[in-house]
Amino acid sequence: MLAPASPAATEPGGPLLIAGSIATDHLMSFGGKFEDSLVVEQLHKLSVSFLVDDLEIRRGGVAANMCFGLGRLGLSPVLVGCAGDDFADYRSWLERHGVDCDYVRISETHHTARFVCTTDTTGAQFASFYPGAMSEARLVELAPIVAKVGTPSYVLIGADDPDGMLRHTEECRQRRYAFIADPSQQLAFGSGELIRNLIDGAAYLFSNEYESHMIEQKTGWSASDVLDRVGIQVTTLGKDGVRVTSKDGILIERSAAANVAALEPTGVGDAFRAGFLGALSWGLGLEHAAEVGCVLAAYVVETVGPQDYTFTAEEFLGRLDESYGTESAAAVRPHLSV
Repeated sequence: MLAPASPAATEPGGPLLIAGSIATDHLMSFGGKFEDSLVVEQLHKLSVSFLVDDLEIRRGGVAANMCFGLGRLGLSPVLVGCAGDDFADYRSWLERHGVDCDYVRISETHHTARFVCTTDTTGAQFASFYPGAMSEARLVELAPIVAKVGTPSYVLIGADDPDGMLRHTEECRQRRYAFIADPSQQLAFGSGELIRNLIDGAAYLFSNEYESHMIEQKTGWSASDVLDRVGIQVTTLGKDGVRVTSKDGILIERSAAANVAALEPTGVGDAFRAGFLGALSWGLGLEHAAEVGCVLAAYVVETVGPQDYTFTAEEFLGRLDESYGTESAAAVRPHLSV
């Protein structure tokens, strides 16, 4: 068992390296029902096409979503990931919002990862995910990046090519970079050995409540075993907010932000992580980190698209005040420069 990096021992102010997927989502709507075009007896010869009503192209990928959120809070995160030569417009968008994209690896052979999905009126979907350049994450080394940007406060290792996630995690252990484990979508496909290797020794472990149980089931570790191996476990609870726990017991529970008009959940977890890390980077405590994360998540759930929200500093501080009180808003005010 590896000793987790101590969150309290990490000084704020160093760069945040956010490693994970960079992708675009191509979302289409079909005005009928797929089932009306399917012949059950002939599914082994399936060959159909659908005339769709619209197409939405959204920027996504967990690392890019988190970096966008950090940029909206006035920080300059370093995006660590892989994209194709079709990344130029996306890069420009991220850089305009404060994200350092200088260390994104551009593949010579693959396009940027892409999710393509068509949804009918019943909610049924035909979908495909093309990993593309994401498969080259295993070729990215962190040390040359750190040599140029400085020792990171944290390296967050989000869902990506599994071999790339393992490489980043092992490098963090070897070079003693404090790292945050956020395996999220890879939990469903990863083996117990992979998951154990990704989280053991992390300063923080992020997951939602369902994923926390999946971690225990797949690793064979109990909840207390997990807490023996990480510094802090942060578990998002959807509309019920967040729970922050250490091996000593529940540290903090925070409700979700007040008066949220939920519209679409894609990217909400990424926004929470961005807010939480942003507050840690400012040197604030776990209570305020949870609150900032919940407020940033509220903006995403009220918007269609994980990078299509906006706010002013006063609007953000107003929501903090409304949800968690004047003391919370006052603590964040000196750091919010958006």
